[in-house]
Amino acid sequence: MRRIVSYLVIVFLSLGTAKADEGMWLFIMLQNQDFMKMQQLGLELKPEEIFSFNNSSLKDAVGALDGGSCTAELVSPDGLLLTNHHCGYGEIQEHSSVEHNYLKNGFWAMSREDELPNPGKTITFVVNIVDVSDKIMPYLSADLTGQARQDSVASLSAELIKNATKDSHYDAYVRSFYNGNQYILFVNETFRDVRLVGAPPESIGKFGHDTDNWVWPRHTGDFSMFRVYTAPDGTPADYSADNVPLKSKHFLPISLKGYEKGDFAMVMGFPGSTDRYMTSWEVEELLDVTHPNRIKIRGVKQGIMMEDMLASEQVNIKYAAKYSRSSNYWKYSIGQTNGLNNLGVVERKQELEKEFLNWVSENKKDNYANTFNLIQRGVEQRKFLVHSIQYLYECMYSGMETVNLGNSIRFLYQELNSENPDAARVEMLQNYARNAAEGFFKDYNLSTDKKITRAMLQLMIEDVEDAYLPLIVRDIKTKYKGDIDKFVEKYYKKSALPYEDKVMAMIEKADAKDMAADPGIQMTMSFFETYMGLNAMQSTADKLVEEGTRLWMAGLMEMQSDKIFYPDANSTLRFTYGTVGDYEPKDAVYYSYFTTLKGVMEKEDPTNPEFIVSEKLKELYKSKDYGSYGNNESLNVCFTTNNDITGGNSGSPVINGKGELIGIAFDGNWEAMSGDVAFETELQKCINVDIRYVLFVIDKYAGAQNLINEMQINN
Repeated sequence: MRRIVSYLVIVFLSLGTAKADEGMWLFIMLQNQDFMKMQQLGLELKPEEIFSFNNSSLKDAVGALDGGSCTAELVSPDGLLLTNHHCGYGEIQEHSSVEHNYLKNGFWAMSREDELPNPGKTITFVVNIVDVSDKIMPYLSADLTGQARQDSVASLSAELIKNATKDSHYDAYVRSFYNGNQYILFVNETFRDVRLVGAPPESIGKFGHDTDNWVWPRHTGDFSMFRVYTAPDGTPADYSADNVPLKSKHFLPISLKGYEKGDFAMVMGFPGSTDRYMTSWEVEELLDVTHPNRIKIRGVKQGIMMEDMLASEQVNIKYAAKYSRSSNYWKYSIGQTNGLNNLGVVERKQELEKEFLNWVSENKKDNYANTFNLIQRGVEQRKFLVHSIQYLYECMYSGMETVNLGNSIRFLYQELNSENPDAARVEMLQNYARNAAEGFFKDYNLSTDKKITRAMLQLMIEDVEDAYLPLIVRDIKTKYKGDIDKFVEKYYKKSALPYEDKVMAMIEKADAKDMAADPGIQMTMSFFETYMGLNAMQSTADKLVEEGTRLWMAGLMEMQSDKIFYPDANSTLRFTYGTVGDYEPKDAVYYSYFTTLKGVMEKEDPTNPEFIVSEKLKELYKSKDYGSYGNNESLNVCFTTNNDITGGNSGSPVINGKGELIGIAFDGNWEAMSGDVAFETELQKCINVDIRYVLFVIDKYAGAQNLINEMQINN
């Protein structure tokens, strides 16, 4: 492992030879990095100003929202956060009603007393990062594989985490890098009182909706605002009226100077997952199974949702966040499929794999001889399992809402069915189920769920082999002779799960026999029994793939010892650097690197809910009332850089060479949707909302001068 660590240091010392836009780099190498390339591009900061354990630095202003689903940045001394509108969409929706439709009209807290609490929402800041490979790798012998290897890593990691968090309120985790060839410990501070402060209406924050998603040019004001609160002593605490705003260790000043083509841009955040070192067999699995399944199932579900949402404002509010969560990666799957096929990624992977086999043979690297055999066997063995598991998850757990609610009740049901039910645990699980049910019915429409359930059952029966279906779904074929409508009618008539009063009565009574007779509980238990069983079967094949990819990564780094390797994204703090710039996606097509408010007006379509423009925004456009945020009677809305980002980077700050905030990252571009698997230097773009448009909306559109006043805005 010493060889690999030394190699990685060399990697960062020689970054000057790398493409500036590719790579999600780890901060622990920053102190050793040659800054010449970044300085040439326009960086004016010192390493310790970006990342330091002992003093405040940029890393203290950047946090992971909700465990890493998005990124957010501090922009004031009092814990004010900026992130994307879609990252706060669930909270905006949760606080909305027909009377107070914050999705449609926006929300602005004109005082701190107006800020809205969000139980369960968190933000995590990194306190320390330590390479602990030398405390794990020496104990993992070459013949230690599969579950035994995982257990050893888990045991060693647990001890490291215990020592790192002892006598503190910090939390920690150890993450694997380079497919199990390096291990790093992250020590974090997680805050649990995060309140909604502001959000523009959907007509700004979600302008373009699904049509423009993943597409440039964009005209979306994709931002929302939160504030972090702490106990009076500054430590993390659950929501309390006694809590006080966080005293930020560091916050980002904001620049009104804007940017020009070629200007330096750095993105910091928590990218979720990439698979840049994926083999051809795994890419084919994506193309043949994962993406087609997701596209088909979610397409059906979303069609039903949208029909009901358009027919009712109340249903629209209830299902807005559900639809958004579903559609985002539905379209991603469409785009990535096109990208992987158009760019011939499978063939390119196969060429590299052929080169690797030749290298193994010529150099007698017997320790890597079985690499591809392991991966190929594993992918082949799990083929039908991957398909069936995905169908069950998408159709039942993520499709049939009563199964999702049933999951919150099944723990109570299991305890009641145990040999000696514990009264205290039963009471605790009753409270858990009640709380879950209350949240569930706030955003539930029975007729919509019923239509989706019927469609999801139809898909499973048509596309999944009987051997992989839950018994209760197989019964539709036998007991009901394939009559799905008859089954669904009986299901919704007999089950308590679609009805709030009946569910609450079931939870209160807590009778195991009554629960066992409920079709909704039966469906839930049948699903989980089958789902968990299939996952257990797949784990054997997964271990073959995991072992093969570990060898593949180690061997590839050894074969290409003169090449710069960066680790795949895994929801840990990274930085990427590059420049502001335009691109040419195809012959005779040129895209500028920024858009303006004029484009919003050009896209307006009063008949299409995705492209509504509010009267107030049109008035501000006509009067050119842009304040200090405009530029020669124009107002920039979005811009592109060549930074390397992926899911999890949503909400990440885009920072100029002085360490000032110039934008908020929110998307990638359609032409490079293969990027999570194969980065495309000439095509890949990071799409960002201009911070001046954000400030314009806060100030001129919303009139929330109180928020403007607490930020440091540099002219």
